[in-house]
Parts: sequence; C-alpha cells; structure tokens
Amino acid sequence: MSVAALVETTTPAPGLGATPTIRARKLRVQYGEQVALSSVDLDVYPGEVVALLGHSGSGKSTFMKTLTGIAPFTADTLEVAGRAVAGLPASGLRELRSDVGYVFQHFNLVPRLSALTNVLTGGLHSAGPLNILGTFTREQRERALELLDRVGLAHKAKQPCRSLSGGEQQRVAIARALMQQPRLILADEPVASLDPRLAGNILGLLRDIAREGQIPVVVSLHVVGLARRYADRVIGLHSGELVFAGPATHITEKEVHQIYGTDTELLEN
Repeated sequence: MSVAALVETTTPAPGLGATPTIRARKLRVQYGEQVALSSVDLDVYPGEVVALLGHSGSGKSTFMKTLTGIAPFTADTLEVAGRAVAGLPASGLRELRSDVGYVFQHFNLVPRLSALTNVLTGGLHSAGPLNILGTFTREQRERALELLDRVGLAHKAKQPCRSLSGGEQQRVAIARALMQQPRLILADEPVASLDPRLAGNILGLLRDIAREGQIPVVVSLHVVGLARRYADRVIGLHSGELVFAGPATHITEKEVHQIYGTDTELLEN
C-alpha cells in the first residue's frame, strides 16, 4: 500500500466523518536545488493529535510553515481551516494565521508581564482599536482567567512569567494560543526543554484540549515514546520525504529505522 493510500485509511476516531481541517496533496517545498519537502499527502481532522517525527532538517518545521503561508510551496491542494492557502492575499493570510494557535519550544512569552497579560495578547487580533491602547475588554479578561484556570494556573494569573517554572510557562503559552479561539494548534517541539514528567503533562493537556474543543493539534517531537503515548497518528519524515503515516501505536523498531535510520533506541525513550 502506498503512503498516500495509508494516509487515507488511518483516520482515527476523533475525526471520523468530519471535514479535514488540513488537507494537503502533493505538497512540496524547494529552495534552489534543495528539496525541503517532497510530495506530501496528509489530512488532519478535528479532535486528533498528529505527531510529526524526524531528525532536525527532516521537514517538520517546514511543513508547519506551509500551513500558514510562511514557507513558499507548490501543491495540488493545500487547504487549512476551510481556506485554500495558495494565492491568499495579505488580508487572507492574516485571517488564516488568526485561526492558528502556536505553541513554541521556548514559550515566546514576555517575561516581565503577568501570566494573565501574556494570555490576553492571544486576543489582540480581535481587540480592534484597543490594540493601540494596549487595553482589553472585561469579557477578554474573564476569558483569559478561564483559560488560565483550564491549564491549572488561575492562582498565578498576576505573577510575572519570569517567576514561573518551564512547565508553567508552557501552560501559559497554551492558554495564550487558546485565547485566539483557534481552529488548529501547531506545537513546534513544545516539550524539548522540559523533563519527561512535565513533557507528559503538557502533551496530555494538548490531547485533552484537542478532544474537548475538537481542535486538531499538530505537534513535532523527537521522542518516539511520547508520540506513542499521546498522539493518535504519527507522520514520519526523513529528508523531506513522508516515510511513515499511521496510528501512533503501530510504531515499531522497523518504522523508527525508516524515520531515524539507526537511532532505534529512540523507540523506548
């Protein structure tokens, strides 16, 4: 069975019968002579967690960048949150990006600002003229507090983010992403700087959010064991090529070898 056919037949229960939030066909990115992403076919459905696995330089970040038009691409189809990405004008790209919440490895918070204010910045795109004043509505503040409560940090709303632990800062970043009311969450190595226990907490939280809000999460990871425990599906990339697409529980030493070469010890980490 071809990889493209496998993608079509491994849709997990969370998205069963739904319209895909991401639909890519023959997605390709090339910089000069270097092919960064080669003919990738992929659907991502509401409510599921899809883990991207691969070495640095395998195409994981490049794939994420195509989804909001940051990386130049060619494709037969690339649709995200109901929009065809190719050819979107600047205004259309802004609207698309406002529908996509980002969670980064290094949090990208403003350290001196409170957890609450950092979460509020996730709603700047909808604040209208208030952006200029740097103020927020009462409704926005109430929502930001609700989101901090959702990630277990309502009691630290007024603390500056620099006083929070790494795991707490990542939870603030997740709440900030949710403040956008996103239709898709992209998490780029969100647990790379966290210890294994905190990594599990963060990935479990993202999985719960995906289920509760029917918001698909695409997360890039290096550790296969985390993908097996917290993702529904795995997309394995090697040198820009899609080499595995299937349920996370189907990852074996053979598939790890396809994705990482000889680094099969990653299977148990």
